[in-house]
Amino acid sequence: MAREEMVMPKMGESIMEGTVIEWKKKVGDTVELDETVLEIATDKVDSEVPAPIAGILVEILAQEGDTIEVGKPIAIIDTEASAGVVTSASAVEVRQEKMEEITPPPPTTPESPVVEIETTAVQGDTEPQKVSADGRFFSPLVRAIAKEEGLSQEELDIIPGTGAQGRVTKNDVLSYVEAKKAIPKSGLSKPAPAPAPSRSSTNSISAGELTISAPTQQIEVIKMDRMRKLIAEHMVRSKSTSAHVTTFNEVDVTRLVQYREKHKVDFKKKNGFSLTYTPFFVEATLQALREFPLINSSVDGENIIVKRTINYGIAVALGEAGIGGLIVPVIKNAGEMNLFGLSKAVNELAKKARTKNLSPDDLVGGTFTLTNYGSVGNLMGTPIINQPQVAIFGTGAITKRAVVIEQAEGDVIAIRHMVYLSMSYDHRIIDGAMGGAFLQRVKDLLENFDSNRNI
Repeated sequence: MAREEMVMPKMGESIMEGTVIEWKKKVGDTVELDETVLEIATDKVDSEVPAPIAGILVEILAQEGDTIEVGKPIAIIDTEASAGVVTSASAVEVRQEKMEEITPPPPTTPESPVVEIETTAVQGDTEPQKVSADGRFFSPLVRAIAKEEGLSQEELDIIPGTGAQGRVTKNDVLSYVEAKKAIPKSGLSKPAPAPAPSRSSTNSISAGELTISAPTQQIEVIKMDRMRKLIAEHMVRSKSTSAHVTTFNEVDVTRLVQYREKHKVDFKKKNGFSLTYTPFFVEATLQALREFPLINSSVDGENIIVKRTINYGIAVALGEAGIGGLIVPVIKNAGEMNLFGLSKAVNELAKKARTKNLSPDDLVGGTFTLTNYGSVGNLMGTPIINQPQVAIFGTGAITKRAVVIEQAEGDVIAIRHMVYLSMSYDHRIIDGAMGGAFLQRVKDLLENFDSNRNI
């Protein structure tokens, strides 16, 4: 039997380790070259890991929930069995041994037990074990959650599993915990009524006895997932690192809107993707960054690191209303691209984000970021700086408004397409004058947009 190690793959220059989320294959399964074998998580993104070779998975070295360094072995594949036939008796013995050790057989009963948490009180103080009484396997992640939540082995045994072969998943055990917390605790004595307020001899006015009761509340407790924890840590760290200041400006983008309306149909027919407003805002801020290079920098102690290359980050909300979290894929060397190149890059990153095909390299190296809160109809916002950058640019919704226009023959009121722009910047190195001048420069570029240009 030819056994080859499958190692934790390299996921990017700055990624040193990954956590196993889920194995898509089990011991004994045949795997094809480039077929997805498992899913791993890094501090940047979740990724599917393909098989580097074809064969049969004979050993799993990293369980779900384990954090493994890049380059360390995570599985063993028998390459001589790539056609789906084991070529030696030893291979059969190894697979059988590992299948018994790692993937115990399913329960003998055809149905999983139904847990009536509302009426059943489960007693026991046995710590969670690897295998249940009925032969079900509990992953390290499930056992860790159970231990943290104070669940006994007896409780784990009665949780219905929705995973393969009735295996209890993370969501199964978390659902059980939440249901358990919702049960009213019996045997608790009612609190004694609060004593009546004493009457002071120096105060002749008595408020009397008051009966105060708190209103009944209906609540739902949602445990943060890994991405939400990372976002929370990143945002809190940014606010504690940088002295945030936000500047606003109002911009007439009527020329830009008319230009896009004129070209968007032909653009999509020719290129296969839509022409959005984002590339125009990116183009204008790129020009302003060339004129104000300090805004494309970072702070290292008492040193200011000015970046000559502009790697432009685009904040992307995942899922409906951003329920899936927030990531910032990066357009590398954006300063070297024209408007069409920017349009194509923005479209490709958005597509990869929607289909969860972003790699860790797509998310690192940013020097400046744009966030579009106008995509959900908001007029303005105060974005938080994406560390270690020193500024983040925000675009609101483009709306029609009646505005006053100054002309040589006198002021007139006209219907124009208007947008609010904002920029949060690090006041440690960027003063209000520079931050305001940068935003004013972007305003000038957008309002004087050349509507006769080619794209």
